[in-house]
Amino acid sequence: MTATMPLKHYFGVELAERLSSLIQPHYPDFPADIFINAVAVKSEPLELKGRVAVIAEQLQITLPSSYPEALLILLKILGPENETEQGMFTNGYFLMPVAYFVEKYGQEYFDISMNALYEITKRHTSEYALRPFLERYPDDSIKLLEFWQHDPNLHVRRLVSEGPRPRLPWAKRIGVLKGDPAHNLTLLECLLNDPSLYVRKSVANHLNDLSKDYKEITLDWLRDRIEQDDIRVGRVAHHGLRSLVKSGDRNAIDLLKLVKK
Repeated sequence: MTATMPLKHYFGVELAERLSSLIQPHYPDFPADIFINAVAVKSEPLELKGRVAVIAEQLQITLPSSYPEALLILLKILGPENETEQGMFTNGYFLMPVAYFVEKYGQEYFDISMNALYEITKRHTSEYALRPFLERYPDDSIKLLEFWQHDPNLHVRRLVSEGPRPRLPWAKRIGVLKGDPAHNLTLLECLLNDPSLYVRKSVANHLNDLSKDYKEITLDWLRDRIEQDDIRVGRVAHHGLRSLVKSGDRNAIDLLKLVKK
């Protein structure tokens, strides 16, 4: 992908050829020509999201009809983990259709699909693909995210915050987990002071989302933690309350006065 080429054009013949070359060593019967030609024709008039969907759909058609079998092949092409604190707009573009494949075709298979999203997010992101699973399997998803809070991989920890964001950009809005913001806040608890700035920025953005619909609950929750006098928490609070501050909300402005410089 060149610096001047619109991102959407990457999700066409170029990516179809790359995916074919990655898949064939693990699945020699993969019909590369059929896959590439179908992607070329069907993706041409579409924008980015439509192109990603077309590639995922053609993967479903050309890989084994058994979802677990097809997923096992795709997991073999993920490549090395992302070692940087940069996410989906810098690394792993080619995995966007793979994540969408899991999102669209894997909802009947919670365990193996969530494991796939765990692996994908270490290389690209699963924040969008995760959301249908949160809505369909709220209890199982929360239990797994609580475990992932402590994962050594910063991208997995970030997913715990980013995936359940009610107002995640470029994604369909979702309600708070099980209709109660307390579940979201519980997931954010140990990430407030995460060693990764990348993770803490996600926590702040999640709090900013919550502040728009659950202002008092968010302010009270942050007040209790600001009083612990942790500078990282204070910085997260500043970013997390930015929308309230911008609107002139006195309670948010007064709360941030408690933050130690």
